[in-house]
Amino acid sequence: MKPKFTPPESGKKRLTTSAMIASLASEGQATKPAPFGHALVEVARTRPEIIGMTADLGKYTDLHIFSQAYPDRFHQMGMAEQNLFGAASGLASEGFTVFATTYAVFASRRAYDFIHQTIAEEDRNVKIVCALPGLTSGYGPSHQAAEDLALFRAMPNMTVLDPCDALETEQITMALADHKGPAYMRLLRGQVPLVLDEYGYTFKMGKAQLLRDGKDALVISSGILTMRALEASKQLENDKISIGVLHVPTIKPLDVETIRREAAQTGRMVIVAENHTEIGGLGEAVARDLLLNGIAPVFKHIALPDEFLLAGALPTLHDRYGISTQAICASIKGWLG
Repeated sequence: MKPKFTPPESGKKRLTTSAMIASLASEGQATKPAPFGHALVEVARTRPEIIGMTADLGKYTDLHIFSQAYPDRFHQMGMAEQNLFGAASGLASEGFTVFATTYAVFASRRAYDFIHQTIAEEDRNVKIVCALPGLTSGYGPSHQAAEDLALFRAMPNMTVLDPCDALETEQITMALADHKGPAYMRLLRGQVPLVLDEYGYTFKMGKAQLLRDGKDALVISSGILTMRALEASKQLENDKISIGVLHVPTIKPLDVETIRREAAQTGRMVIVAENHTEIGGLGEAVARDLLLNGIAPVFKHIALPDEFLLAGALPTLHDRYGISTQAICASIKGWLG
């Protein structure tokens, strides 16, 4: 059973309703503004075939930066996600590289069939870039795309990406401009934490990368849970616990060779950590591959529960559902005894 984390009550800062959309950055952590929007503007300077499209959410997906730079290459489709992706497919069929943005809940649930039939089946060059993935909004199940990775992983021809920070968001945006075929990227928007520069990181499509090594446990993670795993690994050093972190930004296709090699090292627990439901995401993908290949470490999973999540302040929800840095530390310490 997963150890229960109970946050301390004394000395806690009073949270307001703004904490429902709070920054994911820790106090004092460096951030960069709108990395996706700025990167797309930069790559589009020499790529006239790049088009930006959105469903009434340009400001909230940082695509407004692109619209200001290239108004003739920006299309506002209104609150009509099915129309957005149908039109994006049509433009891609004419040779354009389309970056289409909305919230992750609208792409993964409302417009799934349109993406499946007009983009994935036709293998169109559309990049679906979606804000509020997993538990990055406190506004309840209507805004929390806890199952988006499972849905897009199941779609043939679809590349699925979950960046950790501002640096990787920029680098993936650049890489997607060169990538042929449909792709889904979880979007970190606004003031986005800057983490991976400390590790001399460079994104490589389809590749997992070991950011820290450790002898007691290996955390295999994606997205913001890599940021949290790195924070936890530093804190756990104070308890003489050595934690490795393997970052997996490409959920599909999965870098099974690197994952198998690192997970097969004897004597350490393997923990998959993801900002996604425990069903159908990175954890199940990793567990399936390890089992099929005869690799059977002690295995644990940090993920969102199979339930509709509560509304509330993000720091409180992250504590409650076990994906805050302190909750991850408590879980690992409990599992290692």
